[in-house]
Amino acid sequence: MAGNNSKIKALADKTYKALSIEFPDSTCSLDYDCPQNLAIRGILSAQCTDKRVNITAIDLFNRFPDMESIASADPEAVAETIKPCGLTASKTKSVMAFAGKMTGEWGGVIPNDVERLMEVPGIGKKIANLIVGEIYGTPAVVVDTHCKRVMKRIGITEYEDPAKVEKDIMKAFPEDQWISIGHLSVDLGRKYCTAKSPKCDECPLSSFCRKRI
Repeated sequence: MAGNNSKIKALADKTYKALSIEFPDSTCSLDYDCPQNLAIRGILSAQCTDKRVNITAIDLFNRFPDMESIASADPEAVAETIKPCGLTASKTKSVMAFAGKMTGEWGGVIPNDVERLMEVPGIGKKIANLIVGEIYGTPAVVVDTHCKRVMKRIGITEYEDPAKVEKDIMKAFPEDQWISIGHLSVDLGRKYCTAKSPKCDECPLSSFCRKRI
């Protein structure tokens, strides 16, 4: 792909411009009331829709309104509350571990550090990037299922592995677009570039998308 670097960057530029016009108000689809609650929503979002996460998070924070109450809660009570988001056992462990870090080692401040965030069980690169990007504006690419799918179809990457997709996106798009291209990819994936039966005829990228041409 190195030999096509200039072509890929030109493709990325077209992509960003077209998506910015189509989705001028693109933003994170997880509700954001405070940094720690956004981070919890990020943990719950693994293999779950953001819509379901936002609904379930309301129940969770009504029952456990702060990190102290989550960290000291009965794990079964937390599990019962977040069950609609799936992967209940692992997410319960991760949510409570995150709350424990917040009330202990981190002193109530989420670190602006991907590696430190990934020390929490269940927080991988995607969620860590989401947290530092949304809370601190630190340039980071969130490669979810939508982003991975549309970037391969467009021609920005040829890979399925999220780590490799992330690297290709970082090479193709300037740093100040890394956060927003993630949001724009989600919008595109939901409205046009769906996993099944994509609406290529209506897509704003149809004139240059690799899948289309």
